[in-house]
Amino acid sequence: MLALVPPGDRRIGMNPHGNGGRLRVRLELPRLADHEVDVPSPGGVTLSALEAAGRYLADVVEAGANRRRFLVACPDELESNKLGALLHVTGRRYLWPHSSDDSTLTPDGRVLEVLSEHQCQGWLQGYLLTGRHGVFPCYEAFVEIVDGMANQYAKFLKVARELPWRAPVSSFNYLLTSDGWRQEHNGYSHQGPGFINSMLNKKASVTRIYLPPDANCLLATLERCLTSTDSMNLVVCSKQPLPQWLSMPEARAHCAAGASTWTWASPRDDGDPDVVLAGAGTIPMIEVLAAAHLLREDLPDLRVRVVNVTDLLSLESPADHPHGLSDEEFRTLFTPDRPVIFFFHGYPSAIHQLVHHRPEPERFHVRGYIEEGTTTTPFDLLVANEASRYHLAVAALQRARGMASIGGRLVEEYHQRLLAHRRYILEHGVDPPEVRDWTWS
Repeated sequence: MLALVPPGDRRIGMNPHGNGGRLRVRLELPRLADHEVDVPSPGGVTLSALEAAGRYLADVVEAGANRRRFLVACPDELESNKLGALLHVTGRRYLWPHSSDDSTLTPDGRVLEVLSEHQCQGWLQGYLLTGRHGVFPCYEAFVEIVDGMANQYAKFLKVARELPWRAPVSSFNYLLTSDGWRQEHNGYSHQGPGFINSMLNKKASVTRIYLPPDANCLLATLERCLTSTDSMNLVVCSKQPLPQWLSMPEARAHCAAGASTWTWASPRDDGDPDVVLAGAGTIPMIEVLAAAHLLREDLPDLRVRVVNVTDLLSLESPADHPHGLSDEEFRTLFTPDRPVIFFFHGYPSAIHQLVHHRPEPERFHVRGYIEEGTTTTPFDLLVANEASRYHLAVAALQRARGMASIGGRLVEEYHQRLLAHRRYILEHGVDPPEVRDWTWS
């Protein structure tokens, strides 16, 4: 029987076509410094992080021999997701026939675009398993269509990691845009952050979840994902023009840490804050900063620490995930015992799941998406999910030590502002200037 076994690379598991990691060559990546977004001060510039990512990915396609080993599989949403810069350097691959109104077509294009999430998932899996690299951009609400396929691929990666003869393959990179917090034109049908929860249930050895708060953090995250192997990287970032917070050196340090205190937003934090305001996600971080700004203006004696989490799994215990902060790092960041008001991009249950093994997890009070909303303004959607800056500020006042009575007047004032904003939105159809034109200062 052993004599019948094919020799060497004729065995299925050793054939390069079935063990593509043996063929894998690292991508030649452009320097992040060449793509850095200039941020003169926190919040001092507004732009789309995805447009910056599109220019970076276009340079990835152009660099060296990458054109022969890098693919973007996108379900008919490349330009909608602000990644159109890719089409300046490559076209959409096609097969005959095509119609006269089809545009940017190239037989060997690096973009595969078709309105089928399943097909894009399958294309990219096959491409990675034969030793190459790629990205799967998708609307956040509709990536859940491939949940079953992602589940099976995660199981494959988990087992493959345990087989010493399998060479590592490039990671599967999901880039989710058109997130649920900015769906003023699409509404309830396009609000769905549940793919994060699905990824949390996969084996810790293969899953990574990132929520970069701005363009420079997104670029640093993409560089990390494009150099990683044998993982499923989930990156969630808004495509809308939003304030930018960190320079590239700051973004690199922040992404390497996974989570950090934004000291420039925590001026009264002397190491012993009264309350921690934390955010994970682009829109959540804007509201966290706006809440911190409110409290600084209205109650300057309150000591507030502002924390951003960009690597979601840094919250998990290191016993449960390799990216988890040590217990000492976690206590340094979130204090040993102070209340933490946390605005999370997705469902609040995800944060409670992650901090379950941390000291005093009950002090985490999490706001997030709770399946409320319709086609309305961005701020009205936040209010519907009880996650606006006013809700965060009220939660902080009600839980910070010794502030319940002192902050009573402010709690009532913030409730009145919410009512006034609601009336304004119903009358004008847009958010009030106090919200729409807010900037960090």
